[in-house]
Amino acid sequence: MLKLNKLFLNDGDTRAFSEQIEPTDAQRNHLTDCKDKIRDHLLEGITRLSIEVLGTERSVSPRFRTQGSWSYRTCIQRAHPHQEMDWDFGVYLPVSVFEDQTPRIAANAYFLLVQSLLESLCEREGWRLNHDRQSCIRVQVGRGAHIDVPLYAAPEAEFESIRERAVALAKATSSAHDAQYLRESVAFGELVEPAWEDLQGIHLARRDGTWKKSDPEAVARWYNDRVLALAPFGLQMRRVCRYLKAWRDLWWPEGGPTSVALMIVTAQHFEGSNYRRDDLALEQAAKHLAESVMKPLKEPAIEQGEEDFFGELDDTARGTVATRAQELAAGIAFARSLAYHRRHDAVEKLQNLLGLRIPSLFEWVEIEGSEADVRTTPASRVPPPLIKPTQAG
Repeated sequence: MLKLNKLFLNDGDTRAFSEQIEPTDAQRNHLTDCKDKIRDHLLEGITRLSIEVLGTERSVSPRFRTQGSWSYRTCIQRAHPHQEMDWDFGVYLPVSVFEDQTPRIAANAYFLLVQSLLESLCEREGWRLNHDRQSCIRVQVGRGAHIDVPLYAAPEAEFESIRERAVALAKATSSAHDAQYLRESVAFGELVEPAWEDLQGIHLARRDGTWKKSDPEAVARWYNDRVLALAPFGLQMRRVCRYLKAWRDLWWPEGGPTSVALMIVTAQHFEGSNYRRDDLALEQAAKHLAESVMKPLKEPAIEQGEEDFFGELDDTARGTVATRAQELAAGIAFARSLAYHRRHDAVEKLQNLLGLRIPSLFEWVEIEGSEADVRTTPASRVPPPLIKPTQAG
């Protein structure tokens, strides 16, 4: 049996698959700069126009939060030129008055205000606004990247509690860098994860003018808890989710199972046994995906288990996912079963399954278990046997 794990993860070597699908520093910096421009523009515009356009009793300043794959730490490079890297950046409006447990301000006015502000920013920056999304405003910030801006409202009193928690966290931290980061986050209205844990009563504004009760933290809270609970295998589980996303992007240039669905099905079934054997972990995750996709995918800890995260797939699409996931698991198992002299074939098999970002480095392939010990142990000199003379007769 062969060990293929170094092709996935090899002590930070940038040629390994895990590093090849990682966003570059330049991509991360570009998206961060764009996100900050959106934050600053909306902070000024909403604060200035909240009384006039939204009908609030006084000027209201929004808060902001990074969500989605950058929050889960599962963002990856695109597999096809037309695909895009995304950043989910939520806008949270503190609202003092609720009626019938929904915000009193008009969802339509809120949506149109933010859209108008973003249109002026796009004109200035040379970006483009996408008007097709029902639950967010998409800003195309260049080739291969966009920022989704969902719009929320929540009780004003809870935001004050969040701000106080963030300030206290900044004072309590022992790191000067972290403390400065937390203070700046509060100043710019962009609060960090620990401060959001208890925010309740959140509603999402939709393009059609309706409010929808929402808990955007639910998936992230559950997923990050799973990462911690699986220690020391939590980081491996996160890597496997990224591998499955890369596989999905390769085989489904459009559509396929959602990133959240892949995360949830992987996290529900993940059982680490060797934190360096990402080849084995991915093989097992693919098996679980193939078995799970034909059934509803629900998680009791997320929205009381009401949502089927495979719900966007019809029976035909589910069957396609099951078949391809089975092929992925079987293909990895086949590659591992090859003899050492066929390690070139093992690498080629993985490339057929996961693309050419699997490195063509057959020297990284090793023999599993005791065979490796035999191969790497130098041969010892054995003295010839002593043959005593004999006399025939």
